[in-house]
Amino acid sequence: MSELKVLIPRQPVPALDVPLLGGGRFNPAVAPAPTFDLIVFYRGLHCPVCAKYLTELERLHDEFVNRGVVPVAISSDPAERATAMAQKINARQLRFGHDLPLAVARAWGLTISTSRGKTSIGIEEPALFSEPGLFLVRPDGTLYWGSTQTMPFARPHFDEIIGAIDFDTKNDYPA
Repeated sequence: MSELKVLIPRQPVPALDVPLLGGGRFNPAVAPAPTFDLIVFYRGLHCPVCAKYLTELERLHDEFVNRGVVPVAISSDPAERATAMAQKINARQLRFGHDLPLAVARAWGLTISTSRGKTSIGIEEPALFSEPGLFLVRPDGTLYWGSTQTMPFARPHFDEIIGAIDFDTKNDYPA
């Protein structure tokens, strides 16, 4: 069993380079957001809690972008399942990364879970997948804030994150 990594604020985040639905790649080191990259790791298509969470992120997408924060949702799902999740939440603006290597998920401190079969919505879980995490990464590639979960429940609320971003930028609040 590998040791769980804990990311430290003001320190560089691990490398991240994943394909995006519709083409291109997400790599915050190559094209960072003006204020923060908002990286939301989700469990996958099989997770009804993820669908609800990402629906809220889609709804607030412009609120983040207006603050110079660029959201992206990433899972270890292949493109087909990521496309199905984007369709399920009626995504119009939110970018979806897919095929996240589990080694990269571990480097970001995400917990890896094993399949328990079909979920409550009748979708088979992958053999292995990462649990949720949310990270705000500064343009210089350092961690500002992060949160990881070992279960699909009790995630940070996006409206509270918007309020925190407003406070941070107004007060130059340190990580």
